[in-house]
Amino acid sequence: QVQLVESGGGLVQAGGSLRLSCVASGFAVGTYAMVWVRQAPGEDLEWVASINPGGETAINAPFAQGRYAISRDNARNSLYLQMNSLELNDTARYCCAKSESIRTSRGPGTQVTVSS
Repeated sequence: QVQLVESGGGLVQAGGSLRLSCVASGFAVGTYAMVWVRQAPGEDLEWVASINPGGETAINAPFAQGRYAISRDNARNSLYLQMNSLELNDTARYCCAKSESIRTSRGPGTQVTVSS
């Protein structure tokens, strides 16, 4: 069964940091380009960052530039998102997914709540 499970979210003060993890099962993560997306209440999915199968190339959304870093460990079948300098409007549920099928492959997500 193909599954993605995220963890590492929580409540953090503005300016703080979190590191999200995503563990895959049922398929080899190293075969796919992967993404992180997020969804705030009442909003549509928003792309956060992408990384190629080998991990050599990572791209961030403009709002994440200089603050977020996507990485992967294919040996552990895992994906990560380091988030620094968190802002109030970073509050959302963060999900990992295969780049080719974001809406159908994404996991249940992990909630990140940033407080003032």
